[in-house]
Amino acid sequence: MSGHSKWSTIKHKKAALDAKRGKLFTQLAREITIAAREGGGSTEFNFGLRLAVDKAKGANMPKDNIERAIKRGTGELKGEDFEEITYEAYAPHGVGILVKVLTDNRNRAVSDLRRVVTRSGGSMAEAGAVSWQFERKGYIAIMPDGLDPDTVFEAAVEAGAEDVVFSDDMIEIFAQPESFQGVRQVLEDMGAHFDTVELTMVPKNTLTLEEKETFKVMEVITTLEDLDDVQEVYSNLHISDEVMEKFEALSE
Repeated sequence: MSGHSKWSTIKHKKAALDAKRGKLFTQLAREITIAAREGGGSTEFNFGLRLAVDKAKGANMPKDNIERAIKRGTGELKGEDFEEITYEAYAPHGVGILVKVLTDNRNRAVSDLRRVVTRSGGSMAEAGAVSWQFERKGYIAIMPDGLDPDTVFEAAVEAGAEDVVFSDDMIEIFAQPESFQGVRQVLEDMGAHFDTVELTMVPKNTLTLEEKETFKVMEVITTLEDLDDVQEVYSNLHISDEVMEKFEALSE
């Protein structure tokens, strides 16, 4: 699971650039709309919508944009008919990747994905070929901010967390989806400052490559993330702190 938050750091920096050209807000609006369509427009009763709205607020998305996205999901406003699809593929060197897409044009989405993957030397995969290597989990990253590690660990585990990982600049908590909301609430009650709160796909095992090969796969992932229809990309690539720092420096 190591490297999750560090990869997230790079994504946050890229997200700031995306926001300038509107791409990030478009992605967030789609996510909110889908969540509202599937579970209703109340953040109190629809935890998926609450996560999507919190994510949008964290990116400083205007309140009016959030409300319109919710209303498109509930049918109060007319909107595009998006569908959520997860594609499976192999990046170069056999790295498994899952690509979550929200699109109004399935043919365009898969065509764009195939172009990026195959040009890099990878290949698209059949349904189930890659997904079995991942588990859906709740993921929370909080800033230490003077919190007592023992207290955080005990509270999170008691609330249902499976794993708590400490580093100098981040505390990462993993939980099963059914325990996720309870863990989040306990941490919120403690006054924790959230960096990331999301349902994600965590690899059961990771693949370690040499630095050059790791860079190549990371470049493929960032290229996929730049596609308009792509919401998230998950991989089973292990990224060391050293390689992450070098890649981050190149991304600035």
